[in-house]
Amino acid sequence: MNKVILMGRLTRDPDVRYSQSGLAIARYTLAVDRRFVRSNEGGGDQQTADFISCVVFGKGAEFAEKYLHQGTKIAASGRIQTGSYTNRDGQKVYTTEVVVEDQEFAESKNAAAQNMGGGGYRQESRPAPSTALDDGFMNIPDGVEDEGLPFN
Repeated sequence: MNKVILMGRLTRDPDVRYSQSGLAIARYTLAVDRRFVRSNEGGGDQQTADFISCVVFGKGAEFAEKYLHQGTKIAASGRIQTGSYTNRDGQKVYTTEVVVEDQEFAESKNAAAQNMGGGGYRQESRPAPSTALDDGFMNIPDGVEDEGLPFN
């Protein structure tokens, strides 16, 4: 079985190109933190990460082009693909990348904005909660922060 699941942040905006047939192809690199922390010579802990090359095709690539940017935290799943080619110097170069089959955001817009210094996502204005009594939903009073709601 060849299945990979990653969670990390994009190191830069996706590089999106289109094939002659019009198929979108997006490439990006995910910085994925390792579970352990390495101690450095200065006595402090140093977080280490792996930088994983990813490629996604079709609708997934169009999604990446529209919504993914440097610093965005995503969860991606797919398969590892290896390959090789001969470079200009005649040397064989081996490649490994993840062919992404599914990708989704791994944090809320608010968390992303905080992690990116407020410059990540634009906070869109939301309509006021409904005041109808028989709509089946609980009314949320004004001034209540929605940070803790599970669907934010």
